[in-house]
Amino acid sequence: MAIRGVGPQLAGRLARLGVHTQSDLLFILPLRYEDRTRVVPIGALQAGARAVVEGEVLLAEVVIRRRRQLMVRLGDGTGTLTLRFFYFSNAQRAGLARGTRLRCHGEVRRGPLGLEIVHPEYRGVGASGEALPQTLTPIYPATEGITQGRLRGLVQRAFVATAATALVDYLPRELRAQMKLPELRAALEFLHQPPVGTELATLATGAHPAQRRLALEELLAHQLSLMALRRATKADNAMALTGGALLQQRFMGQLPFRFTAAQTRVLGEINADLALAQPMTRLVQGDVGCGKTAVAAAAAALAIGARAQVALMAPTELLAEQHARTLKQWFAPLDIPVALVTGSMNARARRTTLAGLAAGQLPLVVGTHALFQESVEFHSLALAIIDEQHRFGVEQRLLLRQKGRGHMPHQLIMTATPIPRTLAMTAYADLDVSVIDELPPGRTPVRTVVVPEERRAEIVARIDETCRAGGQAYWVCALIEESEELRCQAAEESAAALTEALPGVRVGLVHGRLTPARKEAVMHAFAHGEIQLLVATTVIEVGVDVPNASVMVIDNAERMGLAQLHQLRGRVGRGAQASSCVLLYRAPLSELARARLKVLRESNDGFEIARRDLELRGPGELLGTRQTGLAQLRVADLIRDADLLPQVRAAAERLQREQPQVCLGLIARWVGAGEQYGRVG
Repeated sequence: MAIRGVGPQLAGRLARLGVHTQSDLLFILPLRYEDRTRVVPIGALQAGARAVVEGEVLLAEVVIRRRRQLMVRLGDGTGTLTLRFFYFSNAQRAGLARGTRLRCHGEVRRGPLGLEIVHPEYRGVGASGEALPQTLTPIYPATEGITQGRLRGLVQRAFVATAATALVDYLPRELRAQMKLPELRAALEFLHQPPVGTELATLATGAHPAQRRLALEELLAHQLSLMALRRATKADNAMALTGGALLQQRFMGQLPFRFTAAQTRVLGEINADLALAQPMTRLVQGDVGCGKTAVAAAAAALAIGARAQVALMAPTELLAEQHARTLKQWFAPLDIPVALVTGSMNARARRTTLAGLAAGQLPLVVGTHALFQESVEFHSLALAIIDEQHRFGVEQRLLLRQKGRGHMPHQLIMTATPIPRTLAMTAYADLDVSVIDELPPGRTPVRTVVVPEERRAEIVARIDETCRAGGQAYWVCALIEESEELRCQAAEESAAALTEALPGVRVGLVHGRLTPARKEAVMHAFAHGEIQLLVATTVIEVGVDVPNASVMVIDNAERMGLAQLHQLRGRVGRGAQASSCVLLYRAPLSELARARLKVLRESNDGFEIARRDLELRGPGELLGTRQTGLAQLRVADLIRDADLLPQVRAAAERLQREQPQVCLGLIARWVGAGEQYGRVG
């Protein structure tokens, strides 16, 4: 049902909020609430408070003070207040003539002429005033061109318009009763207009039964969406990879190390998947250095032994080159060639490599997204290994099917960001998840120290000592809350200052504003020892393996989340020498920043850090908004509502079995077009 009385321009603005029908409006839920149920005398106002005031316009004039502005003086007998408008029309100015009685709401602040409100919400009222609201006032997500008042009016019209048809309540009645949750319409009416006396603190924490009811439904919709994605993937045909066990054993036997028990267990899970004629979609998660690549290479050996081809995709050319070097070393004793396809390879080498892939002469290829280009053809692609940050959407999955020549290749995704089990079962419901929860023996933990800005000179001296002794180091500029431009500027200034302070050290710089080719060149020079100190923004979070780099300094470490700090720290400690990570901070520290730095100083365990990160910061930091729609939930919060997840999973399985039409309705209501956010589906 279209939204009556809404023209094309307003419809376009509403679409940005995900609103296309009357009922969609009811699911644009308030971000917060304000109590506008009483008028505060102007004489009793305090700076910093939000308040409703009512008074008569004493003066309205346009003044120019640095910029053109409309100044309105409002009085109510107890005092006067300035209303200041920077954006106004002639019609608006005419409507604020002297003698007009107004009711206004906004944040009171100190101005040059006393207390003022900038761009208040206001309306004209009669001499006798008008009734005040009897409910708390909702504040909705903002979008350009729609005022809060307009959005509130549209929501109220939507309630009237949907009264006859009634909103479909998809939650099973027994589940609502068991959890003492209200019906859908009652929950929505309450959340759009909470009655006076409702505790704002309860609403702010999301603990009200009306919020819990909608959170449960939203989590259920996302779970069903991912389960549907999983079913669709499993319905495809894949090559059953049998007959490769001998080559896999030979591969593992010639490696210079033995697999840990965790690696062996995960490889067994992968082998079982690969033996089936339905596509594997398995996520292997584990801490930095746990041996995910070795497990993936062993899976590749099984596929190659079954006379199939394997492609490993990495997010950058540098990482692709690094993987290719490692795999060439491992597969050389077996006389298995490893090809590399990147966007920057010369035409002749590219033609030769592509011909070898098409003819089936190259069983193992490593590359970037360049492997997806139309010109790349495979003879018998059966396994795609996707490295960190290279998540697939629907389009890429269709391309992958084409590369498999009618068969969907098995998919193995690797991530170095461990996700706690409860969250993984919900966030990755479309994938099978394997965990490598053990590090190889003999790996020296990185020593982490937390140092105040005042001791910067000591740290610079330590860098000088390390580089002069033949080592290498990173200096990361972590201005992550500023603009990209300021971030790059900070890195440039740091590089200039360090170059001056360390005249005998070769300093390199890499940041997001460099061209990809320039970035790759600098990282390549660092990997080959031509640069001793690499100054960088967080672009190196998932970067090259430089065993000679034993020191990392993270400047402004207090500005960063735990998961990102741990990923950055994983760039060092890859060689035989003792390594350290220095977290340089500026005082004063917030409680959250202090807690983060303490966790990192005390633990090198990625799973423990992920658990604490989830407690401190929420799922967005761990999952990344590009990786899962669950980081963009409208009502639910995966930490706050973690106790709902068991009921969500049980209800999803039951609905999928017994009421498939209800599943479709829930997905359409809460996920909509976003259903395709799945990483591999």
